[in-house]
Amino acid sequence: MEDIRVCPEHGFYRGLECDICGFEGEIVIKKERVERLGKFISGVLRHFPEKFGLEMDENGWVDFEKLLRIVSRRYRWADRWTVKALIYSDRKGRYELKDDRIRARYGHSVEVKLNDMPEAKEDVLYYGTSEEESIRLLELGIKPVNQTYVHLSTTLEKSEEVARLRTDEPIILEVDAKKAKENGVRFIKVNEHIVLAKEIPPEYIVREIRL
Repeated sequence: MEDIRVCPEHGFYRGLECDICGFEGEIVIKKERVERLGKFISGVLRHFPEKFGLEMDENGWVDFEKLLRIVSRRYRWADRWTVKALIYSDRKGRYELKDDRIRARYGHSVEVKLNDMPEAKEDVLYYGTSEEESIRLLELGIKPVNQTYVHLSTTLEKSEEVARLRTDEPIILEVDAKKAKENGVRFIKVNEHIVLAKEIPPEYIVREIRL
């Protein structure tokens, strides 16, 4: 985890220097607080909005001002400036802030449809897993576990990176997204590296890649 700083020209960033110009900006949130604030906001937006009385629409949006009030009650040091710093500096694109609404872009365990997100154009996608789990997935297909959607990677490299968080010997499953789309499977593009789908039937897993 890194400090969040602000560059007067390029805005919020994480780390010592602005990624664009190398400027060492003023600290907005120290790394210890970044982790706590990020976990809390992700939890509210992905898993338990109702616990705090937040009304979420079918696309995952909640009222930003209401979220701010919830956050500031939990962390007195957190205000509009710090919450926006967390959102705009997030390298993984976890959040989206638009007008007076905010949402998590992926990772939900609550039911969301995300109908206002773009369709993924990739013809091939990847899913990283362990060797033991790959046997089951090749037979039964890929279904979400503790989440509303299956999270697929747009590149082999990214899928390996994700899989290595869970296993030292990852297996990458290649998905024929083009054929799946032709047969009615919906793929949602949430950022450069992540695509969502409700499930991937086994017939669209075309090969197993051993690294």
